[in-house]
This record gives sequence, structure tokens and C-alpha cells, in this order.
Amino acid sequence: MLGLKLPTDPRWVNIVERNLEEILIDHAFCEQKAASNAISIIVQYPQHTDLVKDMTAICQEEMEHFHLVHEKLLERGLKLGFERKDPYVNDLREYLKKEQGGGSRESHFVNQMLFAAMIEARSCERFKILSTELEDEDLKEFYRGLMESEARHYTVFLNYARKYGHGIDVDARWKDFLDFEAELMKKYGKKETMHG
Repeated sequence: MLGLKLPTDPRWVNIVERNLEEILIDHAFCEQKAASNAISIIVQYPQHTDLVKDMTAICQEEMEHFHLVHEKLLERGLKLGFERKDPYVNDLREYLKKEQGGGSRESHFVNQMLFAAMIEARSCERFKILSTELEDEDLKEFYRGLMESEARHYTVFLNYARKYGHGIDVDARWKDFLDFEAELMKKYGKKETMHG
């Protein structure tokens, strides 16, 4: 369903199990960044009323998820801590900068949508693994609930890339991006972070 070409190494969940605090802190900041990204899209493209409405809903949902993850930390006697770097996200961003396709406003928009879609797709895949493979029953159930909304977000971003990416072969660009991400994932899956 998600179109990802390389699944996460199943051993990733064993790394996560050894440091649940780290995955929860990293996850909380992923939700906060997703909300910030939705706000940024609203600021840049206010002329698309449908996009503004959907980004507002996504922002609210991501901040609700942030709240839920923060509550999980507090329940376990943990604190949020400081934001973690996300090399995976930076690698995706660098690839898209190189693949601007002439630098038109439409091309930039499409890349923003594909960037968000890819992060949501990989997060959803990771949530699914956590919801089935974690030994911690509470967190298994928690991630099962979050997985469904991440899948919806992924499709929202892809659909807007297709809708407003006039003159751009969005599906070809998405396919190339998926190929790049599959190669990229060969170096990830070794850390107890959401994309690590």
C-alpha cells in the first residue's frame, strides 16, 4: 500500500526495545516537525483553500499525537529531552534539492509534497512494526492507533502533488524518489530513532 521498495530490517525493533525512552523522545519531535511542516505549507500556499483546510487538520492531528507521545513519556516517569537530529530527513531533503527540475514554483511544491509523503510512509511502516513486534503491550496498542492516521496523511500529500503539480510527471518523480529512498534505507535501521 505504501509503495516503499525496501522494508525496515526486522532487527530494528530489537534495537528499539533496548531504549524505549529514546524512540519516544524522537517520535515526539517527529510529530512536532510534521505539524510545523503543515503550517509552513499553509503559509506558502494560502491560495489553495482545500490544501489549507487539509494542512490545518494534519497540523492539529500531529500536535495531538505529540501530546499523546509526551503523555506516554510522563506515564513512564520520563521527560521530553531535547530535539534529535534526523539524518534520514536531511538525506531526503538533499536529494530533492538536487532534483528540483528547473526550480519552478510547481516543481518546488511537488517536491514538498513528496518529501512529506515519504516521511509519512516510512513512519507508518515503522509504526506498523512497533504495533506488531514490540513486547510492550501498551506501546503495541498505542502505535496501532497512530499507524492509521499516518497512512491517511501520506495519501493526502501525494494527492496534492498530483493536483497542483501542473506539467510535472508526479508519478515518475515519486517512483524515482522511492528508488532513492530504498537505497538510502540500506544505511538506516540501526538506531533507536523513528527513522534511524
